Amino acid sequence: MRKIIHHLRSKSERERRDILHMLTIFFALILFTVWVYSLGENFLNPDTRKKIGQDLKPLSVLKDNLVGGYQSIIEP
Repeated sequence: MRKIIHHLRSKSERERRDILHMLTIFFALILFTVWVYSLGENFLNPDTRKKIGQDLKPLSVLKDNLVGGYQSIIEP
């Protein structure tokens, strides 16, 4: 590890910054992949699907109210 750090210190600042950006993007992609994989497992669970349906009920009521209000404005 010390060899790697010493080798990086001997490079120019521009090269070190480029290496930093590449590593940051690489680890961000790994985290994103793990996150997407875990979402797939959570959404396939029947209990989670039922809970999501219950959580969305207030939004469907709000949507119905907005549609009804819009239709009452358009239709005299």
